[in-house]
Amino acid sequence: MHVTLLTYGSRGDFQPFLALALGLQKAGHTVRLAGPGRFADFASAHGVPFAALVGDPNELSVRFNNAGTNLIRSAQAIRDYVYAIAPQVTRDARVALAGADLVVHSFLFTTGGHTFARELGIPDVSVQTFPMFAPTRAFPNVAMAGIPSGPLSYFSHWFATQVFWYGGNSGTPRFSKQFPGDFPAKLYWPFKQTDDRPLSPLVFAYSPMVIPRPDEWTSPHIHVPGYFFLDEPGYQPPPALKDFLAAGGPPVCISFGSMVNKDAERIGCAVLEALRRTRQRGVILNGWGGWKPDIIPNNVLFLESAPHNWLFPRCKVIIHHGGAGTTGAGLRSGKPNIVVPFAGDQPFWGKRLAALGAGPRPIPVKKLNADSLTAALRQADDDSMRRRAADAGGKIRSEDGVGTAVKLIEAWGKRR
Repeated sequence: MHVTLLTYGSRGDFQPFLALALGLQKAGHTVRLAGPGRFADFASAHGVPFAALVGDPNELSVRFNNAGTNLIRSAQAIRDYVYAIAPQVTRDARVALAGADLVVHSFLFTTGGHTFARELGIPDVSVQTFPMFAPTRAFPNVAMAGIPSGPLSYFSHWFATQVFWYGGNSGTPRFSKQFPGDFPAKLYWPFKQTDDRPLSPLVFAYSPMVIPRPDEWTSPHIHVPGYFFLDEPGYQPPPALKDFLAAGGPPVCISFGSMVNKDAERIGCAVLEALRRTRQRGVILNGWGGWKPDIIPNNVLFLESAPHNWLFPRCKVIIHHGGAGTTGAGLRSGKPNIVVPFAGDQPFWGKRLAALGAGPRPIPVKKLNADSLTAALRQADDDSMRRRAADAGGKIRSEDGVGTAVKLIEAWGKRR
């Protein structure tokens, strides 16, 4: 089977799809992974055929980060960015889909990927790294983490879906007139039953241990196979990292991913001061902002990046922004996690992690300072929290999210 995977966003959005592409390849399928052009080398290094999509996801990350946790502003930020590149992305995606027998699409391709599949007469599978488009009273929509469980929670899912559908598709009439040969005249929803097509499978790429399947999810089209981890067994740490780890006890790892923040210096100074107060060593993956102090303390190593699956288990505590993928990697390591959410779904994951007892309550980035982070680091040193984090890590490591998803995709492809 020839499978095309369509995804867009930051590395945290792209990497799970690269892991799935590798799993499909290993199972004997032909794959093509379409994503932002900046990830061409990343895909090539893993031997995955790649199709570039126009645009720079860093710009999207900045807009998303500036929107904070406001659902409407987040949707507007995504819409404005998508509208600017939609015609060319559509052309690029059509090229990537040539010869496909099945398409797997991500959150931003929910309607587009499904519509392409309908046009081509092939099946499609939706993969989301967070729970969307499946209402429940058990927890709120990820963009409205402060809403309590119950009827309001159920409403939050319905409301978020309306915002996504109408906000994301309002430009369709204009684009279809301007680019009739490229842009679809009508977009279709993959999770609505029609006479000619069943519901598309909706695959949530996170652990059912982190979010147990709610009672309302009785439909067989919803699946929760586990996280899609990308392991890099051949990774060789740079000498600076290798020497730093060997020079003392396990450090605290700080990684804020693609969350470029205008307050990077304030955040960085708070981190350094909290490490000093708690007498901890720290590895700071500063690709998130590029900030460094004029004088780097001896207890800290600044590094542009390192594979989370390699570095996190070698650390004592993980401090991160609460992105879906980083949360999964942090939990998998079995170490306590401190979440500092910036925007979007990050407060949701921070609360879920704290509910598991695998870390303190999240610290919103606007409230991050040396005092709040020092208190969280001391709480993360509690023996009971360490035990709960280790237990969660063991359960997640026992799952095979990619393998389970590959079997699901194979079965769906055969049905159609």
